[in-house]
Amino acid sequence: MPERLNIAVFVDYDNIEIGVKSTLRREFDVSLALDALKERGDVVAKFAYANWGRQEGATRQMAENAVQMVQRLPSPRGDKNGADINLALDALEMAFTHNHVNAFAIISGDSDFIPLVNKLKEYGKTVYVVGGKAFTSTILQQNCHEFVSYESLLDDPARAGKLPPPQAAQVESTAPSLRSDGPRNDRPQQQQSQNLPRERRNRPAPLDLGQAMPLVERALQVLERREVQPQLGLLKSTMLQLDPTFSEKAYGAGSFSEFVDKLKKLELVTVAGSEGRYTIQRKSSVVVSDRAAQKPDLALPLLRDVLETHRFELETESSVALDDLAAWMTEEQPKFDFKDYGFQEFSEFLNFAQDKTVVRLELDEEKGLKVSLGAEFYPPAPPPAPPEPEFPEEEDEKQPIVIGQPSRVAPTPEPEPEAKPKRPRAPRAPRRKTSPHESPASRPPRKTTSRTTTTRSRKPPQGNA
Repeated sequence: MPERLNIAVFVDYDNIEIGVKSTLRREFDVSLALDALKERGDVVAKFAYANWGRQEGATRQMAENAVQMVQRLPSPRGDKNGADINLALDALEMAFTHNHVNAFAIISGDSDFIPLVNKLKEYGKTVYVVGGKAFTSTILQQNCHEFVSYESLLDDPARAGKLPPPQAAQVESTAPSLRSDGPRNDRPQQQQSQNLPRERRNRPAPLDLGQAMPLVERALQVLERREVQPQLGLLKSTMLQLDPTFSEKAYGAGSFSEFVDKLKKLELVTVAGSEGRYTIQRKSSVVVSDRAAQKPDLALPLLRDVLETHRFELETESSVALDDLAAWMTEEQPKFDFKDYGFQEFSEFLNFAQDKTVVRLELDEEKGLKVSLGAEFYPPAPPPAPPEPEFPEEEDEKQPIVIGQPSRVAPTPEPEPEAKPKRPRAPRAPRRKTSPHESPASRPPRKTTSRTTTTRSRKPPQGNA
């Protein structure tokens, strides 16, 4: 018996709410996600993170589904990733302290949760991610154990009987046929679904069943190498192990048994055994190479050409609506069909291109998805070239001059010894001329020099004895 899963659910409400509004024009319904998780195990804990003071309309549905609302008050700086950090810390704490919880479900499309998903997988936990294909990071979709798309949880109007019979017949007739030899002509329906930016969108049109055959055959080959009988449950788990984004609902089937039944009716696989113990075998004679989905990377050059053509408009207006870009692709690349590359909607293809840095998507609750040029069109400036090393100039050595031998350099005459400069003499003061009528007392006193003079004592005159 497989291990029983006890699932703890963590909802990043701000992210999932704006993503559903921008891409599907709907209000996020947490009950749809919880019902899908209950099919996979027991939901034992439910937490939702948001600033509930601004989400008064959502508190009622959270209370009706017994979801514990964790209040997050943003800081004055507007910490954008505050809910992500709180959610990651609480999830890791539960992984350490609650041993009976062996599965975690993260309802968000934010790529910031990739480290959390990897860490939970390191501790042996099963990780589910619930989000929209149009806004959930493709890296996050590929790294969890199973990705549950929110689009697949919506009501299918053709299956539920909500459309009038003529419209339901029209939808059924325009669905791509697997056996048709001519090219599919479902582009009008695609344009009609993309031209509803302000209306509620239901589940997108299903993909061609032939596009799932490469994954089915690969899973059957893996089970054959393991020498295990490919039963229904084992086949699906192997397909999810190879591609976590697989969902039978994307191909118009309500369950995996219905999906296999469709493959059987189209004679793509062989089903043997009684009810409840069906075994599936592949048919080697079936060729599905023309029906298989092409690699999504092959569609990126077509998108790059269109973006480069309209680069001036994109840079002038900074972004364009998704419908405008879809119209440019239809006009300039008439053979392009996103379904040929495994996408149900054009927005899913742009979400894939965003992870390849070709475009950048902005979620807007009122205007829908806004598309701008990605980082690929604005490469970083190359680093400055390192300065060239400066080598000292080599000086030619002075060659000796030999008398009588030719020389390139004329002999430099030896400089004559410089004459010792004479010390200048201080000019003498002019001698003052005295007038014969001038008395000695009226003469100005004579200036004395700093030299010490020796005064001689005069002997008084001797009188006559």
